[in-house]
Amino acid sequence: MLNGLRNEWRHFLLALGFFTRIPIPAFADFHADDLNHSIKYFPLVGVVVGMVGAGAFLLASNIFPVSIAVLLSMATTIYITGAFHEDGLADSADGLGGGWGREQILTIMQDSRLGTYGAVALFLMLFAKFQALNALPAYFLPFILVIGHALSRLSAVYVMANLSYVKASGKAKPLATNVRMTDLITASLLAILPIPFIYWNFSPFLLNEMDWFWLGLYCLVPMSLVWIWWRSKIKHCLGGYTGDCLGAMQQMTELAFYFGLLAWYQQL
Repeated sequence: MLNGLRNEWRHFLLALGFFTRIPIPAFADFHADDLNHSIKYFPLVGVVVGMVGAGAFLLASNIFPVSIAVLLSMATTIYITGAFHEDGLADSADGLGGGWGREQILTIMQDSRLGTYGAVALFLMLFAKFQALNALPAYFLPFILVIGHALSRLSAVYVMANLSYVKASGKAKPLATNVRMTDLITASLLAILPIPFIYWNFSPFLLNEMDWFWLGLYCLVPMSLVWIWWRSKIKHCLGGYTGDCLGAMQQMTELAFYFGLLAWYQQL
């Protein structure tokens, strides 16, 4: 049992090291296939990233206006992830916006240069996130950031479970295997782990079970629609997913979550 716990801790650290700049111990016996066992911890990495962003917001909001605190929180999460997912969004926009066939799309996505489609997508994404978060009450934001980062990474895991990897090489190649059902269940549980804590923050607005139902509906429906659309688009254009596609999915579903929450709040 102790060995099993050590292995799971190792797998979590591998996921954390792969998707963030947070220092982790070096593994002398590391093998690329080890990352496949780390898939279930992607949402937990999102929890960590969200907590860092929440901490940055709380610290900054004691000194600066809320809008500046939101901006610094976003900058912090981008820094600790190395803009990993934002880069995937930009590359996906360049490839699918400027490419006509599968091979051309993949070639453009592998190009390190930022094109017009990527620049526009990146600007609109960051601007929309800033506007959505800034429009919500400040006391919501720490919990919102944690949940948004966790659920959006779960959306990427579901893409991996649903489609096949299509690129012959690249950062995400070690992850290009089938996701086991047990790992999918674990990832789902880890993604919803922070949700009960919103009771402390949202309880003045959630007076009965129907209020909880509407909150969930407003948040999950936009995420589900984005997931279905993006999954269908990359399947049609590429026949599967790449690492960039996963990054784009994370970014778009995170924004959809914030928009859904904002729409719910506007109805109060």
